[in-house]
Amino acid sequence: MTEVSKSSKGPASTEGPIVFVVEDDVSVRRSLSNLLQSVGLKVELFGSASEMLESQLPDVTSCLVLDVRLPGLSGLDFQTELAKANIQIPIIFMTGHGDIPMTVRAMKGGAVDFLTKPFREQEMLDAVLAAIERDRKRREADKILGDLQARFEALSSREREILAGVSSGLMNKQIAAKLGLAEITVKIHRGHIMKKMGAKSLADLVKRAEALGISNVRP
Repeated sequence: MTEVSKSSKGPASTEGPIVFVVEDDVSVRRSLSNLLQSVGLKVELFGSASEMLESQLPDVTSCLVLDVRLPGLSGLDFQTELAKANIQIPIIFMTGHGDIPMTVRAMKGGAVDFLTKPFREQEMLDAVLAAIERDRKRREADKILGDLQARFEALSSREREILAGVSSGLMNKQIAAKLGLAEITVKIHRGHIMKKMGAKSLADLVKRAEALGISNVRP
C-alpha cells in the first residue's frame, strides 16, 4: 500500500512543477484543475488515494492537494503512508468537515495548509505556490547534499580521518600526533581534501563536513 513509483523522465529542472489532486468529487476535481491550470500549473487528478498509489509519478517539483474524506484510505492515513515510504511531497488538505484534532494531526504531519470548504480560490493558489516553493527548496538542498556525499565518498580512508580531525577543530600537528603521521603529510592530505570536497576555505570545508553530519567525529 505504501509503494508509490516514480518514473524517470529526466532531471527535475527540465520539467515544470505538477500539482497532484486527490478528490473523490468529480465537480470539485474539475474545478480545481481549471483553477490551477489557469495560472499555468500542470495538474494530475485522482479519485482516491489508492489510485494515486498505483500510478507512476514523475520525479519533479510537486505538491499534493488532498481531500481528508476519501473512499478507502483517508487523506490523513494517506499522509501517514507517504511519510512511511519517505515520500516528502508537501500536502495541502481540504475538507468540508474540519475539526481541531484533524487539523492538528495534519499540520503535525507536515502539511503546508488545511483549507475548509468552501475556500476562496486565492487561498488555494497561495497554498499551492507555497507548497511548490517548499518542495523546490527541499530538492535543491537534497541535490547539494547528494553532491557533497559523493565528494566525501571519493575521499580515501586516511583523508576521511583527517577531515574528521579538521572538522573537530584539531590543528595539523594534533591530527598528525593522533594518526602517527608527519605534520607535512597531514598538510598535503588536507590540500587534497579541500580540492576533492570543492571547499574554498577551511571554514567552507568545516561547513561542508557539518552538512554531512561529521563535524563531531574524531579520528
